[in-house]
Amino acid sequence: MLIDMTLKITPKMVADAEGNGMKSLVGHLGTHFDVMNKEFPLDYVERNGIVFDVSKIQDRDISTEDIDLHKVEKGMFVAFFTGFIEKEEYGSKKYFNEHPQISNELIDALLYKEISIIGIDFAGVRRGKEHTAKDQYCADKGVFIIENLCNLKEVLKGEMSVGFKVNTYPVNFTGVTGLPCRVVAKI
Repeated sequence: MLIDMTLKITPKMVADAEGNGMKSLVGHLGTHFDVMNKEFPLDYVERNGIVFDVSKIQDRDISTEDIDLHKVEKGMFVAFFTGFIEKEEYGSKKYFNEHPQISNELIDALLYKEISIIGIDFAGVRRGKEHTAKDQYCADKGVFIIENLCNLKEVLKGEMSVGFKVNTYPVNFTGVTGLPCRVVAKI
């Protein structure tokens, strides 16, 4: 079974994102990753993946205690289902400014495990000024962050974590700071 985890972009979403002055340039709309002066390796196109249900975490960062790190393996695509993209309208100020965050400790633990991709169903692993800095920090260690995933609940099917195959296909743009991509889970 294939599940498309890519956000469908509508003209309204484009207008809303432009209206907020947020990431409306080519490459930063919808499901994408920030390039951070790196090139997406072709061997990252297909990865073993895992998604963790962290939807009950409220009013604090998602931390190492919230997932089973023993299930995370080298080279994996590690995704986090918070449900935020279903609750808040993509393109709204709240979507871009009040989204969940992954703790610095958890990000470091994932980097230590030598994963390849972090996937999230919100606008960034950190907010504000920390967003770009943390994306660069991860990219410098060979890890890309894919933002604005959807349908992660379908992948989970009621479980707290699920392993799957995942294919990520970035658009072959050059000279831009973000790459839109299509992300498909194979269950």
